[in-house]
Amino acid sequence: MPHFPVNHPARPLYRVLSGLIGVYILIFGVWGIAETIGNPLFDRSSTWALGLRTNLAFSLASVVFGIVLIIGASRRTNLGHYMNLTAGVVFLVTSILMMSVLQTDANFLNFSMSTVIVSMLFGLILLGTGLYDKVGPPEHAEAEREHRKHPVAEVHRR
Repeated sequence: MPHFPVNHPARPLYRVLSGLIGVYILIFGVWGIAETIGNPLFDRSSTWALGLRTNLAFSLASVVFGIVLIIGASRRTNLGHYMNLTAGVVFLVTSILMMSVLQTDANFLNFSMSTVIVSMLFGLILLGTGLYDKVGPPEHAEAEREHRKHPVAEVHRR
């Protein structure tokens, strides 16, 4: 059974981080749509927005992901927890897949190495925020604190 901290004291900071990433991705997507409007959906031209190469398909996907992350960050429920975990994995997997096809015709999202690096960073940050922003009743938080102070856990820490 996975162990996620419940009601972590830095949870508001983690929600702000995921919200800022969502805002950046949304602005990048809107800017990218403005730059690539009229181009084919999977165009491979050298169109850049906010320092990252893009095409219309990637810009549209970025708008959707940005909105989803902002919604997740604005909720004080476990919705943000699950959204951040999922988005972190999606960003990491997408960046690795796009890096593997970077110099080929299969690069349908028009990634560059800078886009891969930013996607990996966002994925790691979102995965980290997802690990620490779980919400629960005070009883669960107390049980989680007691779990960390369990005598068996103390033996393994030495």
